[in-house]
Amino acid sequence: MSEPLNHPDRLLPVEPQLRDLARALYQSVHDLPIISPHGHTDPSWFALDEPFANPAELLIKPDHYVFRMLYSQGITLEALGIADIHGNPNDVDPRKVWAVFAANYHLFRGTPSRIWLDHVFGEVFGITAPLSSDTAELYYDTIASQLATTAFRPRALFDRFNIEVLATTESPLDSLAHHATIADSGWNGRVITTFRPDPVVDPEFEGFSGNLQKLSELTGKDTQSYAGYLEALRVSRQHFINHGATASDHGHPTARTAVLSDTDAAELFARVTEKPTAQEAELFRAHMLTEMARMSLDDGLVMQIHPGSMRNHNRPLFERFGRDKGADIPTTTDYVGALQPLLGALGNEPGLSVIVFTLDETSYSRELAPLAGHYPCLKLGPAWWFHDSPEGMRRFREQTTETAGFYNTVGFNDDTRAFLSIPARHDVARRIDCSFLARLVADHRLREAEAFELAQDLACNLARRAYRLDT
Repeated sequence: MSEPLNHPDRLLPVEPQLRDLARALYQSVHDLPIISPHGHTDPSWFALDEPFANPAELLIKPDHYVFRMLYSQGITLEALGIADIHGNPNDVDPRKVWAVFAANYHLFRGTPSRIWLDHVFGEVFGITAPLSSDTAELYYDTIASQLATTAFRPRALFDRFNIEVLATTESPLDSLAHHATIADSGWNGRVITTFRPDPVVDPEFEGFSGNLQKLSELTGKDTQSYAGYLEALRVSRQHFINHGATASDHGHPTARTAVLSDTDAAELFARVTEKPTAQEAELFRAHMLTEMARMSLDDGLVMQIHPGSMRNHNRPLFERFGRDKGADIPTTTDYVGALQPLLGALGNEPGLSVIVFTLDETSYSRELAPLAGHYPCLKLGPAWWFHDSPEGMRRFREQTTETAGFYNTVGFNDDTRAFLSIPARHDVARRIDCSFLARLVADHRLREAEAFELAQDLACNLARRAYRLDT
């Protein structure tokens, strides 16, 4: 008898008693709605509601988890049909792209991508045979035929996945036209935006000076002066709030913050708009994190900080294909010293809410859990990116719960560009959290009734509250 593509007890404990309780906890949250408060899906999918083109376009090209693994084995992005930095497509037959993917599916054994993809294949498309070269055509034809039906349009899948709210991420240079289309469409799906100002607060972001000019054009404010620049950011933030945003997001290389006087900040701004040194760029980013926190006190946006990635490590690849092509690499990250200026100035303000993420797991128990366990404004984001995995989620709970508890964390967010992986990722998080809770009950550190309550909070309620989505 062949094994199922997705075992019903996957990721649950092997010990029978623990598994029984974890299974019961999981069943209590399995059908709860999905709260997806931070991600990178394309809002045009939901604005236009057009059929997805083909399996490769849907499941391979948007997903850097997939093509970074293939690239690591010598498969070029050109061979996968990935467009270059100018948007010029590589005209590769999508069936050939799919055949390459299927022939190399074994590369994903033991990875979270394998779990997510098998969930999509089995639970969304109803395929039962494992993917390989032998089944590549079956997979492609099965998926392609279903994508041509109305039941697999983006809005229909959004409803089928029981998504309560989904947040995309846009920069201040985005007009948010797709979000306006969604709002005017009469569809009841809640798709909101998130304010990501990196292109206009990071002097080392490509095209920074031109980005400031475009920000000026979009907001009607003079971004040549520091005061006008800050006002432009305030106007842009309000534009995002008008389109549903409840959060901002900041992907800085480090978590460094700084508090500069208005005079010093204006002088620094003048320097970074010309040709800044690396030290000046870092100081400006650090100061702007504090300025963004001040603005959050005024307009209520929850502030997310995603530091600790050396972006575009593979420079030749970046120059050919641009950002987000799987070459972002984690770095060691300091939080205690880095966040102290911001927290010293604003950390006790009751209206401020800051969610901190990390790619440096060594900081969980040493820095982040103690900080979140003290400052009222701080919450810990879930295991993220390279650690958005079963073991990464377990390590997160093990290293943070004793100091920060559960209620200084924010549940789960999927942070994905791959739309169909959203229910798979939330399913993994729910299974891991229920397994962790079952062990606490077995150790008599948690009452069973508390575990069932916590399972619901971790699945939905913490994210609703942390991202201010329940208003």
